[in-house]
Amino acid sequence: MTAQPALAGQTIFVTGATGAIAEACAVQLAQDGATLMLMARRADGLDATTARIRQAVPGAQVQGGVGDALDGDAVRAALVAAHAIAGRLDAAFATVGGGEFKPLIDHTARDLRDAFDTNVVSAFHVIAHAAPLMRPGGSIVCLSSGAAVLTFRHLAAYHIAKAALEGLVRMAADELGASGIRVNAIRPGLTRSGATQGMFDGGATPAFLPEYPLGRLAEAQDMAGAVRFLAGPESAWITGQCIAVDGGNLLRRSPNLAPLPIVNSSYRGS
Repeated sequence: MTAQPALAGQTIFVTGATGAIAEACAVQLAQDGATLMLMARRADGLDATTARIRQAVPGAQVQGGVGDALDGDAVRAALVAAHAIAGRLDAAFATVGGGEFKPLIDHTARDLRDAFDTNVVSAFHVIAHAAPLMRPGGSIVCLSSGAAVLTFRHLAAYHIAKAALEGLVRMAADELGASGIRVNAIRPGLTRSGATQGMFDGGATPAFLPEYPLGRLAEAQDMAGAVRFLAGPESAWITGQCIAVDGGNLLRRSPNLAPLPIVNSSYRGS
């Protein structure tokens, strides 16, 4: 008798779904049997992502909805739609983030507010609107960064916002624990994606590699196992944790990217 996939019958919601990490994790979740509701700002990108997931996982149950994760009403509506698929919401993965590359003293107060909205408020909307739809055992996973812990020159607003996101994760885990809902995060190291490709192209790889004991930078697929673990029943006794998935970068330091041409640019997740 063939065993059922570990996530069979479960519904999982993903924001920023057109991002490389979100897509790689969605593929893993679908392979383990989850039904997916994906949210992103661009309809064309969302359609393409959905098609790739279905190609990678024949028979995958995937739905998509266009919306901005910074819009609380849009997030709530998408989560309600996710719950309506099978009358349950088992996990949510909040991935939207981004920030400015420039020296701290060149930042404005608006830059800090924008980074907070993008990295923290977007995740808050998921937590606040997903939790009431979840039964005990529900799991919320946020996408943090090693930059939340290691200071990162010329990435000040992002560093500050990701540190705040991890505070949100701990606070939510504490308050929602009584409802049996877990809240955790992963901290990727530098991972190849549409948002970071400029860093790879701009010469970041030689600067980063000495700070990674495992000797390479990350691909999006490297994050999928950790997210799958935190979303699934195997992590039932884990909450309030921010798990580094970074090739050992936190054992060392962040590189100095100030001389590279990527500085004075910006990015935001899907």
